[in-house]
Amino acid sequence: MSRRSLLRALGAGAAGATLAGCGVPAAFVEPGDRAGHDSSATDHTLHFANWPLYIDTDDEDESKRPTLDAFSRRTGISVTYTEEINDNDEFFGKISPALMNHQQTGRDLIVISDWMAARFVRLGWVQEMDRAKQPNVAKYLDPQLRTPAFDEGRRHSVPWQSGITGIAYNRKKLGREIRSTGDLWADDLRGRVTLLSGLDESFALLMQGNGVDITRWTADDFHTMCDQVEKRVRSKHIRRFTGNDYIKDLATGDVLACQAYSGDVIQLQADNPDIEFVVPEEGAELWAESLMIPNLARHKRNAEKLVDHYYDPEVAAELAAWVNYVCPVPAARDVLASSKDEETAALAEDPLIFPDDAMRERLAIARDITSEERMDFAKKWNGIVGL
Repeated sequence: MSRRSLLRALGAGAAGATLAGCGVPAAFVEPGDRAGHDSSATDHTLHFANWPLYIDTDDEDESKRPTLDAFSRRTGISVTYTEEINDNDEFFGKISPALMNHQQTGRDLIVISDWMAARFVRLGWVQEMDRAKQPNVAKYLDPQLRTPAFDEGRRHSVPWQSGITGIAYNRKKLGREIRSTGDLWADDLRGRVTLLSGLDESFALLMQGNGVDITRWTADDFHTMCDQVEKRVRSKHIRRFTGNDYIKDLATGDVLACQAYSGDVIQLQADNPDIEFVVPEEGAELWAESLMIPNLARHKRNAEKLVDHYYDPEVAAELAAWVNYVCPVPAARDVLASSKDEETAALAEDPLIFPDDAMRERLAIARDITSEERMDFAKKWNGIVGL
């Protein structure tokens, strides 16, 4: 079961999303007001909030997390790990009252999707990390993930895991290959295609199908894409819009092709080798879900140590072997390749975990939807989707 199977469609926690989208001036926190008293030197603890099923667990005891336990043994820092993030907007709504009112959240480290991370950076709700104290991050972070538009130089965020939004399809049942986004609109797929319902999850791939450079897309590109999708909804070519329930639709054969996440497909292929994942010829979106330190965190230095721990290639390899998303530490590939376990070593050759050069040339990180754009764009998209 994939961690992403717990995601819900964009739109939950609407009040929080509206606040962030508008960039309410009163909510902005000035740089000088973001740091709190750091108790790390005397209080060897840390509160880490993450998504469910997004860290390695022991095969015999699911309460044990080997990579996290190794950190505690090495540093003496005790980590309270909570799987409390089920939806970006929902989590935003949970901690935004504290952040906008200059209060502690009770969390030292969080993991959120980069499109949501962009809101936190714009609002000044997260602290810069000290890279001088994070040598592994400085040395091993994937160059393709180093410079997102929302966080120049990755000063406030570090990818936990990355992934690709592309196309999954059942090649045996379809009887042909899919190579481009345009192939989704062929007559033999009418009523057998699904798209992701979340605006931030779906728009980039659809624009790329139109040949758009998603690093600098425009409002015209967005409206053109929406018009095309709306037309295909009216013609019943698009069966429906989904969260991660596309996994079930694809597995049962109710759907033959869909927008999908790379990590989900790796797990689907284990049960059905006829399922394939495609990075379209026109390109696909590379995204990340990133570690961030909220304002006034009481254990900032401890949190920075934990982030750097996961950028040790040995640790990154152990995590990648369990979660099966794109590893943000390319050096972990050699670690996996040297494994004596044949199945583990094979992961090093999986381009959905370690994209090869040819695939990387077709991957791009989308420009974020700005606070000025978000309300109107979300209204239009949600009207098409039916949210």
